[in-house]
Amino acid sequence: MNILLLSLLSFLPILVVAIFLVGLRWPASRAMPLAYVTAAGLGLFVWKLSFNQVAAATLKGVIVATTLLYIIFGAILLLNTLQQSGALRVIRRGFTDISPDRRIQVIIIAWLFGAFIEGSSGFGTPAAVAVPLLVGLGFPAMAAVVSGMIIQSTPVSFGALGTPILVGVNTGLSGDDSVYQFIQQMGMAGATPEAVGREFLDMIGTKVAILHAITGTLIPLFVVSLMTRYFGEKRSFVDGLKVWRFALFAALSMTIPYVIVAHVFGAEFPSIFGSLIGLAIVIPAVKKGWFVPAKDEVWDFPAKETWDPEWSGIVELKDSPGDKGAMSMFAAWLPYLLIAVLLIITRVPALGVNQLLRSVSFEWSNIFSSTVSTGGIQPLYLPGTIFIIVSVATFFLHSMKKETFKSGIQDSVDTMLKASLPLLFTVPMVQVFLNSQGGMAGFAKMPNALAEGVAVLAGSAWPIFATFIGGFGAFVAGSNTVSNMTFSLFQFGVGQRIGVDPTWIVALQAVGGAAGNIICVHNVVAASAVVGLLGKEGMVIRKTFVVFVYYALLSGCMGYAIVWSGTKGWLNIGSVLSVIIVICLIAFARSQLKKGASA
Repeated sequence: MNILLLSLLSFLPILVVAIFLVGLRWPASRAMPLAYVTAAGLGLFVWKLSFNQVAAATLKGVIVATTLLYIIFGAILLLNTLQQSGALRVIRRGFTDISPDRRIQVIIIAWLFGAFIEGSSGFGTPAAVAVPLLVGLGFPAMAAVVSGMIIQSTPVSFGALGTPILVGVNTGLSGDDSVYQFIQQMGMAGATPEAVGREFLDMIGTKVAILHAITGTLIPLFVVSLMTRYFGEKRSFVDGLKVWRFALFAALSMTIPYVIVAHVFGAEFPSIFGSLIGLAIVIPAVKKGWFVPAKDEVWDFPAKETWDPEWSGIVELKDSPGDKGAMSMFAAWLPYLLIAVLLIITRVPALGVNQLLRSVSFEWSNIFSSTVSTGGIQPLYLPGTIFIIVSVATFFLHSMKKETFKSGIQDSVDTMLKASLPLLFTVPMVQVFLNSQGGMAGFAKMPNALAEGVAVLAGSAWPIFATFIGGFGAFVAGSNTVSNMTFSLFQFGVGQRIGVDPTWIVALQAVGGAAGNIICVHNVVAASAVVGLLGKEGMVIRKTFVVFVYYALLSGCMGYAIVWSGTKGWLNIGSVLSVIIVICLIAFARSQLKKGASA
């Protein structure tokens, strides 16, 4: 079959998602079953996969979806527990003392605290922690989800202690002769025919960090601008753009140490240390009034009774009637402190707890005599377990009543069950898509077939498209790590074929894979489920899609400028497009601010 036609067919499941979920605004519970049927139909009748292969991939998807529902349950239980204990009211008061301005709050919580949680755990955990915290502070549920999804970009490549690089890229590139020969020519230590070696991965990680730091510096400004545009009383970008100094200050407070840590210490710690250093710089600066709005310019959401019904979820957060307000700030924040500590303890291999938790593992190999295996499922290692442990600890720490805690458990189960239908079709669709190799038709699996078609059309301009392929992989799989596993070797090979440094192309893959999390369907479903915003997933993606395009396009253009600078000079299409993108953004911001000043 013609490679372009095969590529187009591979794109059909994604096109179904785009049309029905995003375009027609169908809820995920209706759109994703249709996408699953499309992927399964292509697998059976075009790729000519065996029925067992499709059934096995589907079952693997159900198992993975169950682990996601477990994480969702734990996150909702923690939220309900903190609400019932009165801790959320105390935390809300604490943030008001730092700054009552919602723009400042969202940058501190979503950008800095969210990046720390991402660096510690990954697994979409920031949305499960930061999003409900924002709702608890009084943010509309949709505003919280949109903000939480947008920051799922810059810190993601180094999430879960560098897993997307150290596992994703490593697995994708290991065992290939062309990669091994390239590393040997570079004279790097540690590489073997079976593994690429740590020195090579750290070099790629540094390149990833540089691309992220440049592109990600505008992410906090995107967050506040889109928040005021979609959820402000004036529905204007202007209110968000007015805090551009603070947004850039908060961004650089994280991204500068982030790059330094990546270069000095490797891929495990850029997101963790970058965010912690950022918090240590930004919070004292806010208390001193640096770069923050004056008291008469504080921005807040309109009165709750005027909110669009689509902004709110089914989870209602109210202060507990029994809350006397006597809880200390430390006691209120203690559950989140426990989460942070437990995530680090259980994720750092040197501490030994990591291996102990991972030793409890369940795996189903060659499901239904197919090539599909579940991989190790480690229930004790999942973030959901930590959320449940901390919820139980909070019950004792905050001296809660048994009836109140039982009510929180029941509410959490009910909300989790409402999220189950979309996830039980979304993840199986993904697994059929990813496990579509080995059919009688002899075609490459669907994601690779799609990428090969794009590569044929792109030619030497491939670096600009490399990030979009990485983003596409994460959009489908819901994971930067899986995207890197799937496409790293393909990206490396394209880099060699067009005659550029392939390590930069792999770095672009990793950056694009991180950006893809901004619009990933099952991450949106999971984040929405935590705050009860089910059925509105397409609306969230419509609001975040422009940020994904910005992230993938700017980093891709910069990548083009870098890889072709040696032969075409720095004044090339990539550098010109990069400058044009930045100039257009600045011009747009200035025009909006000028319009706001004259209004």
